Amino acid sequence: MAQVLTFKEMCARFAVTPRTLRYYEYIELLSPSKVGRTRYYGPREIARMTLILRGRRFGFSLEELRQWLELYNEKGTLEQYKVWVDLADRQLAALRKQHDELAVTIEELRRLREDVAGMVSTAETDGTPLKALKSADGSN
Repeated sequence: MAQVLTFKEMCARFAVTPRTLRYYEYIELLSPSKVGRTRYYGPREIARMTLILRGRRFGFSLEELRQWLELYNEKGTLEQYKVWVDLADRQLAALRKQHDELAVTIEELRRLREDVAGMVSTAETDGTPLKALKSADGSN
């Protein structure tokens, strides 16, 4: 028998708030079956939620994910996978750029930390007064 989750179970399984789950329904990422006011999430919705959360972790927008998920219904698996490769290539390039920028920032912070640690050590050793740190543009 296929696994079916209630609203509360779906929130717990995916560690999302009720507001998030309702929003995903509102923007048509998820379409649970309903009996009265009770929502039931079957295998399709569980799989879609897994893909949505993975896509968000990779940095894709909800709209990109919605369009990508809709491709399956409109054009099938092959087209959906082709679009996925294109989206992944674009996101990988963006993440590499962020990685490079972060590496520069980390190195700047490491150097500043070493400079300040040296100033503190010198001040503690021989009483040299501490001077103001300079900003990245050389001003105080």
